[in-house]
Amino acid sequence: MNTASTQKKIIPVLIGADLNCYNVARAFHEAYGVVSHAFGRYEISATMASRIIKFHRVPELDTDTVFLSEMQRFAKEHKGEDTAMILVGCTDDYVNLIARNRATLEGDFVVPYNPASLMDELQSKARFYEYCDKHGILYPKTTVLHSKEDVKSDVFSEEALGFSYPIIVKPSSSVVYWKHPFDGMHKVYVAQDPKEAEDICHTIYASGYDDEMLLQDMIPGNDSHMYVLTAYAGQDKKVKMMCLGHVLLEEHTPKGRGNHAAILTECNPALCEGIRAFLEEIGYVGFANFDIKFDERDGTYRAFEINLRQGRSNFYVTASGENIARYLVGDHITHDLGDTCKLVDTDSFWASIPKSIVWKYTNNDALIKRAKAVVKAGGGHSSLWYKYDLKANPKRLFYVAAAQLRHFKKFKVYCKDYK
Repeated sequence: MNTASTQKKIIPVLIGADLNCYNVARAFHEAYGVVSHAFGRYEISATMASRIIKFHRVPELDTDTVFLSEMQRFAKEHKGEDTAMILVGCTDDYVNLIARNRATLEGDFVVPYNPASLMDELQSKARFYEYCDKHGILYPKTTVLHSKEDVKSDVFSEEALGFSYPIIVKPSSSVVYWKHPFDGMHKVYVAQDPKEAEDICHTIYASGYDDEMLLQDMIPGNDSHMYVLTAYAGQDKKVKMMCLGHVLLEEHTPKGRGNHAAILTECNPALCEGIRAFLEEIGYVGFANFDIKFDERDGTYRAFEINLRQGRSNFYVTASGENIARYLVGDHITHDLGDTCKLVDTDSFWASIPKSIVWKYTNNDALIKRAKAVVKAGGGHSSLWYKYDLKANPKRLFYVAAAQLRHFKKFKVYCKDYK
């Protein structure tokens, strides 16, 4: 563990409790030997009984009044001339919560996010695609429904859409969508025909969701056609690091669909250069995380969305040798990031699930062969199997082992017909 001095005592303040939160806490602990404070509405096994996280349960944390009250209380207890409190959101909702309250928070915390105006634009997938049009970023063919009044049978035909079924149906704003839960809720939907697509839209709007809906061309190919790109742009609005990951397997539960479960780093300078130029042209700062899919029909890479934060699977970046905590500290505290952009080319494999599941369900023999070779060479990593946190900590070991075992049943149930 590297405990090099930063002249100030670093206090990571993480808003969330999931795997994303643990990944960030582990990065801070590996780099600086510090314990992170995590705030969440309830505990999740990913962060339970951890030595590297002090968890604060706040049932109504997602409301502005309660959130600000908790942050002000925490700042009063920990603020000092020799301390630097770094505020990191671990879900879209929490990042949005931080961004809209940054004027109040900045006096006490490092708030490593873009202005709320840009955040509001980019968190909408429909607005993101408009940015893509302006800056030459490819994305799947998409039809936008602006409100429930647009849900009319004639807009769902293949002739009206300009692409064939099956199609993807998804809300433009995930922040708004998850605030209106209903039975049978999915992260993303696949509609086999116009009637099913129309029914999905009616169901989502009936829940209270009032933002745009997207009808999207379903790019063929399984999980191994997916990529994730993580970038960090400094306060000078220049990109400092880019790490591309080739996805082997995703989670397949209804609410977890699309969460990366296994990633192998891969270097693609041309793809990264296009994203770097895009981020710098719009004046982006902080972490950005892109979901991308390779379209074998025309050999292109098409972006699905941008997450305005480090991704849930961000430990694949730290595992590759580019500790994400060091970028936050280097940019905001020690001011030593430099002027160049690090394009990660290290061979590294990361998985949030047992490797045996990855080898069984990944439908790409060449990719499995590459991943196994990286693991054999010592490049295999897992977020939760952190020796420091597990040694002489049976309660933590139980939570981690139980969570890992649950994946066997999840994949057996939800990947029964996966190809």
